[in-house]
Amino acid sequence: MNPIAIRLLNQQLVAPRFDDPVEVVGHLGAIQAQEYRMMRWAVSMRTKKPSAKAFKDAFDNGSIIRLHLMRGTWQLVTAEDYWMMIDLCADKALAVTKGWMSSNNISISDEEIIRIREVLVRTAGDQGSVTKEDFVRSLSNKGLLMDEHRLSYHIRLAELSGVLCSGDLLPMKASYSLALDKVGSRVKVDRDEALMRLTRKYFQSRQPATLEDYVWWSGLNISDCRRGIALLGDTLHVERWKGRIFYLTDDCRTRGFRKGKFLLIPPYDEYLIGYKSRDIVLPAEHRHHAHSNNGIFRPIVARDGVVCGNWFPFNENCQVTFFNGEYRVEDVMDAWMGYKRAMKKD
Repeated sequence: MNPIAIRLLNQQLVAPRFDDPVEVVGHLGAIQAQEYRMMRWAVSMRTKKPSAKAFKDAFDNGSIIRLHLMRGTWQLVTAEDYWMMIDLCADKALAVTKGWMSSNNISISDEEIIRIREVLVRTAGDQGSVTKEDFVRSLSNKGLLMDEHRLSYHIRLAELSGVLCSGDLLPMKASYSLALDKVGSRVKVDRDEALMRLTRKYFQSRQPATLEDYVWWSGLNISDCRRGIALLGDTLHVERWKGRIFYLTDDCRTRGFRKGKFLLIPPYDEYLIGYKSRDIVLPAEHRHHAHSNNGIFRPIVARDGVVCGNWFPFNENCQVTFFNGEYRVEDVMDAWMGYKRAMKKD
């Protein structure tokens, strides 16, 4: 088994099979969207013809939704999967969020939630797509003054309740809409069916991966993750590699990998954050270049799937630093030009 090649293929990072950004997000189940500008590249680079415009179109029409969800962090999901993901993940994400609130000495009563949410819902309902500043103005007009940190928690609680989700894609800041307007009415999915669907999405797009990887990524209880694997039955199979037990789907992609390819991977990308153990693609001695101990993930360069450097996506010109100095900037120019073409403003 070549786990690096298999991950590149099934994550759609080489020889991608999809034309539509919505197909990419649906394939992966959820995509980390911590960095607002770079989430566009995280999706686009996994399509046959990367296009930030195609991503924006799908985002604005509500086919792709951004919200706080798994592990209490920003995710992209499809509108088709939105309600299923809320039902599966919101309770655990809510517990994480309340833990953060407690550590920051923030207490929000049910009465306050009701009072503030009424204003948030009315503002989003009247304007369609609103920013945090719009919420601040509406609250102020009601005589409700609130610091940004506290308001952020109110918005997050509304997201986890299926009330608010992403609005239109703005250049630099998040916007919000009513989930009912953006996605549509709640659709109930049987919990076992939802567990089976999410588990399949995870392993089909991140294989080979371990149970521990899935538990970390999903934020679900280990019992739920084991249940999802069991529900998939013999459509999953086990392979052992260097003392670890990996799961793969029976339709796993194994062909299409070509050597010599450089990838410019955005921060918080699923290529790293989708796994608890990242040493397969990230040498331990270079881990601190790729992510910090407190969860800050940086833009990385990979050659043949192995992380070998950092890049700087917001620079005008291509700038790369390689960990061992074994490559040159010229080696990644094709990848850089592809990134610039995809992200250009139309």
